[in-house]
Amino acid sequence: MWKIIIGFAAFAALAIFMLMKGGDIDMSGEKHGAEATTTEAAKK
Repeated sequence: MWKIIIGFAAFAALAIFMLMKGGDIDMSGEKHGAEATTTEAAKK
């Protein structure tokens, strides 16, 4: 049982580390409407 807990903690730490090093990651879910378009003109 303790091996499962250690494995989960290590996997969670690795996942958080990779997400933080990944740069601009949007975790807010689905987007609809004007905010869904990601064109260069919309960013300016």
